[in-house]
Amino acid sequence: MTSLVANTAEAIVDAHHHVWDLSVRDQDWITGPELAPLRRDFSLADLEPEARAAGVTATVLVQTINVVEETAELLALAAESDLVAGVVGWTDLTAPDVADTLAALREGPGGEHLVGIRHQVQGEPDPRWLLRPDVLRGLAAVAEAGLVYDLVVRPHQLVAAHDAAQRLPGLAFVLDHLGKPPVATGELRSWADGVRLLCSAPNTVCKLSGLVTEAAWDDWNVEDLRPCADTVLDAFGPDRLMFGSDWPVCRLAATYSDVATAARELTAGLGHAERREVFTGTAVRTYGLTRNHPCA
Repeated sequence: MTSLVANTAEAIVDAHHHVWDLSVRDQDWITGPELAPLRRDFSLADLEPEARAAGVTATVLVQTINVVEETAELLALAAESDLVAGVVGWTDLTAPDVADTLAALREGPGGEHLVGIRHQVQGEPDPRWLLRPDVLRGLAAVAEAGLVYDLVVRPHQLVAAHDAAQRLPGLAFVLDHLGKPPVATGELRSWADGVRLLCSAPNTVCKLSGLVTEAAWDDWNVEDLRPCADTVLDAFGPDRLMFGSDWPVCRLAATYSDVATAARELTAGLGHAERREVFTGTAVRTYGLTRNHPCA
């Protein structure tokens, strides 16, 4: 066995995917006919052959619902997995005992795999939710615990994300899915301005993930995604950008292989060392994955 860092020349890290078991807990966000293909169980056993075929050797498993019990379940899965290197979980940032909750998660089965926290900020009606005093206090606890904070926000929330990152320079903020640019409409100016503002905070990183489901699901190609990918490559640079599949949500518009191939095409103009950053180095460094995960 060799460490993930030692094998970065060949390894690919998928920095963003999910699993769920509907018999254990409902995913109440899966509603309506458009999302019907996701209303089934998706397990690590389903993911692994697709990920391995794409050259992925380690992954980051990300929460889907705002329930702390889900985080404990994901950590237990990671403890038994040769693929999952880290877990981004959930806890109530506004709770006065958030630090104690994080410590308890760390002490439970698989707790060493906890690398970050995320909240569904995209669903908060207040565009400045991240700047609420109770939220900032919770984010400070995340930083104190040595964890990362994943941002799942929409373009109109990017200003608040930037301001939060400025107020908490000791916390690494990871922008999921490029901040959900409106690929399908092509109206990217406001989103691009927000991304450029966010990246001006040096403690921010971006995931090259989730683009296919922001495009027209049944009628997209790589060139539809390129303006968004080029924007974040220019803004963050390869050493602050990481690949993520967003499996199984990506299946609404593309296979795992399609997503991995698109990411390779979108970064084909980079040098070898720069591509290695996008596909491995940034995720390893940001999430501290070598603390936890040996990789064959």
